[in-house]
Amino acid sequence: MNNYINVIAIVEGKTEQNFIEKILAPYLGFKNIGIRATQVSKPGQKGGDVRFSRVKKDLIIHLKQQTDTYITTFVDYYGIKEWPGLNLIKENDNPESISIKLNEGAKAEIESVFSKKVIEKRFIPFVAIHEFEALLFSHPAILSESIGIKEITVKEVIDEFGSPEAINNSPMTAPSKRLDGWCANGKFLKTTMGINIAKAIGIDLIREKCLLFNNWLKKIEEIQKSEI
Repeated sequence: MNNYINVIAIVEGKTEQNFIEKILAPYLGFKNIGIRATQVSKPGQKGGDVRFSRVKKDLIIHLKQQTDTYITTFVDYYGIKEWPGLNLIKENDNPESISIKLNEGAKAEIESVFSKKVIEKRFIPFVAIHEFEALLFSHPAILSESIGIKEITVKEVIDEFGSPEAINNSPMTAPSKRLDGWCANGKFLKTTMGINIAKAIGIDLIREKCLLFNNWLKKIEEIQKSEI
């Protein structure tokens, strides 16, 4: 049996697409996993306002059209306005709890169209907690050098929250807002600079520091192993 699997990732925007295709795809390719990204339909809508009603349409299309392909998502929790399970999240929920509620909510919603068996086998939802930029905090030295600030500034944030994925969800202190504030021109260019930093850090270290991200990749890797 061919143990190579194909995964389509429905992503929020260009940054996530670049991350998957330029950094994650080569990494997973060595594990017999092919992954490509497609942005959520209806171009022109700003990122940070991804609604499940839009994502659901794309999920259904891909699940119907390609029965031998696995489907995942890669969208940011920060800024989400509408998503199954969002109403269950409490103010003091930790990243793992938030992730479980959103991912299980997405699965339950798609089960209204497909059987539970199909969803459990082919749909691997992932919502980045709190956003893609959090992954860049996995290596304070690389991040600080890249944007021209002192390493201790980044380390203090990590020390406060314990892990990159726990950096809080706020209009003033979310990972992306911190990066904007640290950049000389007041704007962190995540599509270019962010991708370069992620590449310099490497997927292995990001997995070590970001457990939810790591668990997402482990699920994909386990699917590939089950096909052997």
